[in-house]
Amino acid sequence: MIKKGMLKRILITALLLSTFLGMPSHQAFAFTQTADIKAQEQSYFPPPLCLPGMPDDGTCLFYGPAQTVLKINELGFPYPIPELPAAHPSASLGEMPVFIARINYPDDEPALIYGSFEDAVARTNSISQIPPGAMRYISYVNRLDHNGNAYLQLSSGGWLRASPAAHSDFRGLEFFKNPENDFGWIANETPTYSGPSYTTEKTGNVLYREELVQVYETVEGEKAIWYQVAPNEWVDSSKAKVVSLNPNSPEGVDSDRWIEVNLLQQTLSVYEGGELIFATLVSTGMEPIFTRPGLFNIYEKKPLETMQGAFMVDRSDFYYLQDVPWTMYFDEARALHAAYWRAYYGYPETHGCVNLSPTDAHWLYEWAEEGDFVWVHDPSGQTPTDPDYYGPGAP
Repeated sequence: MIKKGMLKRILITALLLSTFLGMPSHQAFAFTQTADIKAQEQSYFPPPLCLPGMPDDGTCLFYGPAQTVLKINELGFPYPIPELPAAHPSASLGEMPVFIARINYPDDEPALIYGSFEDAVARTNSISQIPPGAMRYISYVNRLDHNGNAYLQLSSGGWLRASPAAHSDFRGLEFFKNPENDFGWIANETPTYSGPSYTTEKTGNVLYREELVQVYETVEGEKAIWYQVAPNEWVDSSKAKVVSLNPNSPEGVDSDRWIEVNLLQQTLSVYEGGELIFATLVSTGMEPIFTRPGLFNIYEKKPLETMQGAFMVDRSDFYYLQDVPWTMYFDEARALHAAYWRAYYGYPETHGCVNLSPTDAHWLYEWAEEGDFVWVHDPSGQTPTDPDYYGPGAP
């Protein structure tokens, strides 16, 4: 609101301007009033906030997003942070070619197979059995329920009681071009730290199993390797499994196609023509039944394969896995294959084979050819390399 004294000065100024400029006094007054209002508006309304990426040149207020982006840039990160040049393979690849069920008999009892559904319900006249074991799965072609129990018919015609099983829907990544930095997946839920040390503050952010991360820096500290996965966010290597781009063919590979299995990181990468085209999490052999390091070739591909056996003298670790899909043998009985019984990947848990999720195993099966190279290695050097250490291997 314009006070009386100020109004008097404005009127006098307007009259002087009208005389000097030769304009009517009422026009001069209007001109002066407009200029005064604009001056007042400028005193009440500050400059706008700078947009992210704008320079701090005084024409805008350097707060909020612009200041945050500057801090990100000072840490060596671009803005916006680019996504990986990759996408998940189609979920349809994970559709199983057979129906799978887990035998729900006690581990120390044989699973009895009957000649008919009625005999299976009555538990009479069994015609065969599957030995006791903690890991027994079958494929089936028909299902009938009785008193809340599922009875399944095998492709052989026999019936037994079992529980239809779900499988992991984890999917790796197909790449369109080589990534600019390392990347990987969280193998176990973890908070992030503000620095590469357990002594630094937690950020309040939590990363979950199978969550995809990019790695921008790697440092060693406190008997651990630390990965920077975002500005001021770090995780230790026990919680993340990382793929490092390695497009140069390994020694002995005379082809532009090969599969790399990293035993330390529990990852699998596929290269063709110097380009990374696929990467994922796997599970390999656990101590003392390691996956053998070395350079191998896929020597047989089988769309379905039944696997069974035991390592203990008393056969207490017997396993029976019917119709394992998308199996590719590369080192005696060691193979790349789907593991429909496994819920998670990223840790050694097999008898020597390389286990993949059904989607990833199917993708790999369609890409690979007999004769393709499989390079298995352990960057830590902890896995035995002496061939005499290894038997034939198993799932």
